Amino acid sequence: RKLGKPPRAPWRWALAVLWLTAAPTWSPASGDRARRQWPVPYKRFSFRPEPDPYCQAKYTFCPTGSSIPAMKGDDVIEVFRLQAPVWEFKYGDLLGHMKIMHDAVGFRSTLTGKNYTMEWYELFQLGNCTFPHLRPEMSAPFWCNQGAACFFEGIDDLHWKENGTLVLVATMSGNMFNKMAKWVKQDNETGIYYETWTVQASPEKGAEIWFESYDCSKFVLRTYSKLAELGAEFKKIETNYTRIFLYSGEPTYLGNETTIFGPVGNKTLALAIKRFYYPFKPHLSTKEFLLSLLQIFNAVIMHRQFYLFYNFEYWFLPMKFPFIKITYEEIPLPNRNRTLFGI
Repeated sequence: RKLGKPPRAPWRWALAVLWLTAAPTWSPASGDRARRQWPVPYKRFSFRPEPDPYCQAKYTFCPTGSSIPAMKGDDVIEVFRLQAPVWEFKYGDLLGHMKIMHDAVGFRSTLTGKNYTMEWYELFQLGNCTFPHLRPEMSAPFWCNQGAACFFEGIDDLHWKENGTLVLVATMSGNMFNKMAKWVKQDNETGIYYETWTVQASPEKGAEIWFESYDCSKFVLRTYSKLAELGAEFKKIETNYTRIFLYSGEPTYLGNETTIFGPVGNKTLALAIKRFYYPFKPHLSTKEFLLSLLQIFNAVIMHRQFYLFYNFEYWFLPMKFPFIKITYEEIPLPNRNRTLFGI
């Protein structure tokens, strides 16, 4: 896949998500109790599939993207931390006040003076990656969920500086940059889908994490980790990232599309999952949207139920107070030759 420039991720659903979906009648009393590796490992793939033509983005993914260039081995490459409010081009610094930020990495070649931007985000915007389409001709929810890396020449200084961050965080050699480029290609081809939520037992420090998110900030952290592994020198400065949490008791594994929605699937569970996702359908009128919020509130807050789709499988989350939270947390930059963030 070509690497190129992004639209800014729509977080309209992330804000609406303080509430969450139609109350299902099915109650999970059992599941696959043998699944006990927490957090559940993010599934990687051998190649990136072509997107289904049904999936369309309102804003084109990476419209001016380019391949990552090869640098001269003795070049000194400066690495910049880039952060700006999500959808700044449409809402200005509004989401920045809520600390809902998009992260990216910038590079500057000291030999050529050229700048580059690299980021990772959704191919079809956040709503499509977080909730499915309920297509009448299909028995199962249909997901338009892919995320990918975008690389392009130039850094929009005004965009990153005005309401966000553009700061030098590390330096490395051209040889390290070239090794990083090979890693980015592999990471991009095997980590194909976006995951909005971090799901854990409570807001308390050290609480059990059930599922990790996989988003723009996690790509930046993976990149920093790889650069440290290659020997890049990082500065000691504070770096913070936006995270969206769901809080629940221990999740129950439910099954995949075939076992739930197939010919011999669980019809009661299938109906419950589709009823749960129904309020998140796109293109709602104001009246429909307000009604959906009530249904979401009833399901998540009153009935404490959430159905999570992760690794192309469904899980039931018994929701707990405070249910959902958006945080802006400090995660330190890595030390040289120490991998803090792993894949």
